[in-house]
Amino acid sequence: MDIYQKEILLVEDNPNDAKLVIMALKQDKVANNIIHVKDGEEALDFIFSKGSFSDRSTDNFPCLILLDLKMPKVDGIEVLQKIKADNLTKNIPVVIFTSSREDPDIKKCYELGVNSYIVKPMEFDQFAKVVKEVGFYWVLINQLPNP
Repeated sequence: MDIYQKEILLVEDNPNDAKLVIMALKQDKVANNIIHVKDGEEALDFIFSKGSFSDRSTDNFPCLILLDLKMPKVDGIEVLQKIKADNLTKNIPVVIFTSSREDPDIKKCYELGVNSYIVKPMEFDQFAKVVKEVGFYWVLINQLPNP
């Protein structure tokens, strides 16, 4: 599969942050196929092909999940826990991209197997730069095992 066809799953309830992430990833052509879901429940449905995503193939997992923590319905920690507990999805890189600097959140995410924890920069230029660097590393440089 061409690396530019790999999916990135963006789990973000803030529409402004989601728009900035998508714009940053597409601007330097880090990713063409970005799936945006607005809460943890929708993320789990997408990943595990349930609900409105039940027709989606379970053979095609995203190459990266950018996951916010503080979301409605199902929070990011629960989403992370379910991804890392399942043998089919545990190797998907998950990067927490959140405004939470709370040490208990950071510790819990690493205990559950998060690949990286990034606090969203407040300044637009820095925000875009961080997103591009994260996308570039996880999509173009990092090597994942074959499923």
